[in-house]
Amino acid sequence: MNSGFDLERLNRVVDLCERYVDEGKLPCAQVQVALEGDVVLRHTTGMADIESNKPLGDDSIFRIYSMTKPITSIALMQLYEQGEFLLEDPVEKFLPSFKNPVVLLGGSLFKPETRPARTVMTVRDLLTHTSGLTYGFHFQNNLDQMYRDKKLGGPLTGKQGRANVSLEEGIDLLGGLPLLFDPGTAWNYSMSTDVCGRLIEVIGGCGLDEYLKENIFDRLDMSDTGFFIPEDKIDRFTSTYILGEDRSLQIIDPAEDSPYQKERLFLSGGGGLISTTDDYQKFVNMLLNMGSFEEDQIIGRRTLELMTMNHLPQGKLLNEVGRSTFSETALAGMGFGLGFSVLMDPAANAGLGTIGEFAWGGAASTRFWVDPVEKISCIFMTQFMPSSYYPIRRELTTSVYQALK
Repeated sequence: MNSGFDLERLNRVVDLCERYVDEGKLPCAQVQVALEGDVVLRHTTGMADIESNKPLGDDSIFRIYSMTKPITSIALMQLYEQGEFLLEDPVEKFLPSFKNPVVLLGGSLFKPETRPARTVMTVRDLLTHTSGLTYGFHFQNNLDQMYRDKKLGGPLTGKQGRANVSLEEGIDLLGGLPLLFDPGTAWNYSMSTDVCGRLIEVIGGCGLDEYLKENIFDRLDMSDTGFFIPEDKIDRFTSTYILGEDRSLQIIDPAEDSPYQKERLFLSGGGGLISTTDDYQKFVNMLLNMGSFEEDQIIGRRTLELMTMNHLPQGKLLNEVGRSTFSETALAGMGFGLGFSVLMDPAANAGLGTIGEFAWGGAASTRFWVDPVEKISCIFMTQFMPSSYYPIRRELTTSVYQALK
């Protein structure tokens, strides 16, 4: 157990955030560091919307994109605890569209060459991104293009959006596409967690939004988290930016005219949620407290321990079995559990951290991490895409750890 933080040194976190905003790299930044669930630093800076000169507020609402994935993973594992499925169960047991999968070998976009998959896709493969699925935004192969052609897995941003289909229809489309590799043999960041969301609907017997509200959000008092922004909260919503050709910030999803204002059919368990720092802190506190929140056991202690182990094939690391050139974490020294990255080798990762620290980030450069040994957590919110452009998330980790006494 550590004795806490040197608060003067911890202010380097503030300096880092201010520098990124002052230099025009990020529109805004909100960072929160907690020790044993108690907030020791909270800093908010920048603009929620640059065009209207609207400052970021303490209660601003952000697109958390792939920080949705750990929430969906916890929700699915609640059903696992109820005996509704086994991790080794074939996905096709619940989703018939995934029967008889084929693996893409080559060929052209319009005449692909495939072969039958040699392994069965399991529920664990979905939770660990070893399913053979992909994302259209990888731009690596013809399979990614097939995803883009069907508007599967794109960010709900600006005019891009996703196919106007239900989660059921979208996942059925996905099940009819080839796989990138035999399930369980490699890692590729993918729409796997969207399939987990559909599994929750099938096994849980209700819509994904309904299940998450009843079993996660209401129990954790996460009142500002959901799949769309209600009208009475639009004034708290943030705008999203990218780097323009002139290297200035260019708005791509204005808060006042965002697709998030409308309820939609495809509920993305992989990246569809909006939330606040305070709401996500409640989720993080539950993780830090071994699945418990105010005497309510959201997920079992042993289940969470299983989820935060490295589940990659043969115990390898992401940079050894990963097919993706993009991920929401540095690949070196990192394993992957059931919905979280897991730090296995800080030296190989070339950064400060603790073995067993688990985390994930989102497409708009957001991130959280939990250190169960030091009992600390960090949540970072901003709205800048793509998340890999600046190294601020790794710099923030250093800024936090260097301040520990």
